[in-house]
Amino acid sequence: MVGELNNERDRKTNKRSDTRRRNDMSDFKIHHREGEGVNVIELKGYLDAHTAPDLENAFQQLLNEKRYRIVVNFKDLSYISSAGLGVFMAYIEDVRKNKGDIKLTNMTAKVFNVFDLLGFPILYEIYKDEKEAIGKFKDGKK
Repeated sequence: MVGELNNERDRKTNKRSDTRRRNDMSDFKIHHREGEGVNVIELKGYLDAHTAPDLENAFQQLLNEKRYRIVVNFKDLSYISSAGLGVFMAYIEDVRKNKGDIKLTNMTAKVFNVFDLLGFPILYEIYKDEKEAIGKFKDGKK
């Protein structure tokens, strides 16, 4: 009887955390704005295999509009998976081929560690804040 009660309690606890995790994942948002000739993409929530297509669409739209100076602000991103990282790799070559760049900014320590483990700081410029990243475009760098 006690074992059955514990199992039931465990199932309810797991169900609650699954629901919470699903709600967090579905709470992925992208906000795009443009200023000073630079396009800023703000990410919020969970970037994973389910939400990566949204980011792909945002990058593709910028490329279609010939906007190649891009800053991605990670301030409100709480999680990134390998699928999310793959989006950045999929678009960087096309952006740079058109004399642009994707600069990354405002990463939490948790998100930065994922990028760092995979060697992204060698491939991308990562800044502490958005103003600095935008300033690098204004300084004449890509």
